[in-house]
Amino acid sequence: MPVVHLTEEDVRACLTMEMALEAVEAGLRKVSLDEAVNVPRTRCQTDHAMLHVLSAAGKTLGVLGFKAYVTTRKTSRFYVHLFDGRTGEMTAWIQGDYLGQIRTGAASGVATKYLARRNAEKLGVFGSGKQARTQVQAICRVRPIRQVRVYSPNADHRRAFAEEMKSLCQVEAIAVDSPEEAAKDQDIVVTATTSREPVLKGEWLTPGCHLNVIGSNFLGKTEIDIETVRRANRIVVDSKDQARIEAGDLHEPLENGLIQWANVDELGHIVAGRRPGRTTDDEITLFKSLGLGIEDIATAARVVARAKELGLGTVLQGI
Repeated sequence: MPVVHLTEEDVRACLTMEMALEAVEAGLRKVSLDEAVNVPRTRCQTDHAMLHVLSAAGKTLGVLGFKAYVTTRKTSRFYVHLFDGRTGEMTAWIQGDYLGQIRTGAASGVATKYLARRNAEKLGVFGSGKQARTQVQAICRVRPIRQVRVYSPNADHRRAFAEEMKSLCQVEAIAVDSPEEAAKDQDIVVTATTSREPVLKGEWLTPGCHLNVIGSNFLGKTEIDIETVRRANRIVVDSKDQARIEAGDLHEPLENGLIQWANVDELGHIVAGRRPGRTTDDEITLFKSLGLGIEDIATAARVVARAKELGLGTVLQGI
């Protein structure tokens, strides 16, 4: 069977945030309803590089596959591989950096849709990199955001990010000089950093706010302090199985008995209506995002379909 190869440029030409929001929401719902299977990330490494693999199968999506990416101290390379759900033949090979950025933003967008107050209009962002960019894009699609405040340690970076968000999302965007200003009195707060130590303190949070915590997927890294977890009335993850081995933000509170896994919900169950979303306007909700293979596969399937409509990609024979 011919295999379609899509470059980063092809993916950028095909994939919109709206597509990713629909794909990620559908993928999470299917996992909750046992119509899809998600396998937690596995890792192996040499002295110089680490390989990360996320696999998933969508029974009613008609596809299965995996994202594999390699990280070194200098670079990262991402690829998504899709296979036909019936024949098992490989159907697509996709460069996956931009795809991963968009689907990570979309996961927070879906969480925000179900967990943030409907009238949320003020967004605080920690971080000014490519992941923070798609967080703002997704959240602005699902809530009437009118102002974004951004903090990152580099003043030039946060000012440039604010200017970009003004143009990209048509909102007021302000670069603030302290982390507290990015959290205090905000309706939604996002942490999208590479920090190993907490950047967000629970004492800064306003009742009724929603948090998307997305930067860490190692047990030894956390972006939020214990007070943040203590103040959260609802804690939601994309996958409990993956969170048990990767959610550094929850590791110490779990070890200390501050929270129990029985009190942690999965986003897919909320999407599928098996668990409630936000129940009151004053509760603090926390979504810990780790990034799932089903999100990559569901999004990639949409990208391949759109690429075929647009005549994009290169057909590889004999694979």
